[in-house]
Amino acid sequence: MFARSSLRIAILAAATGAIVLTAGCGGRAKTRDTAYVARDVDTLYAAAQERLETGRTKQAAALFDEVERQHPYSPWARRAQLMSAFSYYAARDYNKAIQSAQRFLSIHPGNKDAPYAYYLISICYYEQISDVTRDQKTTQQAKQALTDVMRRYPGTPYARDAQLKIDLVNDHLAGKEMTIGRSYEKSGKWLAATLRFRNVVDNFQTTSHTPEALFRLVEGYLSMGVPEEAQKAAAVLEHNYAGSEWYARAYKLMQKHAPQDVAA
Repeated sequence: MFARSSLRIAILAAATGAIVLTAGCGGRAKTRDTAYVARDVDTLYAAAQERLETGRTKQAAALFDEVERQHPYSPWARRAQLMSAFSYYAARDYNKAIQSAQRFLSIHPGNKDAPYAYYLISICYYEQISDVTRDQKTTQQAKQALTDVMRRYPGTPYARDAQLKIDLVNDHLAGKEMTIGRSYEKSGKWLAATLRFRNVVDNFQTTSHTPEALFRLVEGYLSMGVPEEAQKAAAVLEHNYAGSEWYARAYKLMQKHAPQDVAA
């Protein structure tokens, strides 16, 4: 579900390509006073770039880190930080990718490549989202990181892609709430179940889980002996999803258990 998309790879690759080109220009701008250091950095950086281009991503990341370690005051250090982050991402070492990108942002918060760094962080969290039966801490981190991209850089390709992913993240979080709610329902814990379903309806109403959540609320309220609340949930279900299977099931339940609350 959350595999790497071609759009995401294209955005990352394009941004990385721009960084590589910028780095190449920097090598031509070296002065006589720093000729030896610049040539040494150029060789090291070129080796890292060669490893990345040939798919040896972990070696590339280590070499980019070495550029920063050996030449911390060189303009190459800034470029290497971001290239290191991308290399770790390409190697699926998400924790190190996030750390490298965050270090870049802490040192160069206003840099022109900051949007790329924020986006890379969000993608690292996004690609770690697990299935709905497991803890959703990473899902929450992905949502926060994607929201940061949208808030900081609206109108950019990064923000547009982040918006698409937030929709998927919300659907995932709603799915987690539904899984927990159904579990409570099976155990007869109707109040706990309805709280979960209510959260879906109130906070994830644009997701694909909303019709079922409304139906589960009808079930829950009827089981707790609160037909008035069940009728309210059924009315919302009818208004928004009248042609759905969930409304048909809710209507049958209301006719059976609270016919006085079913509209003629």
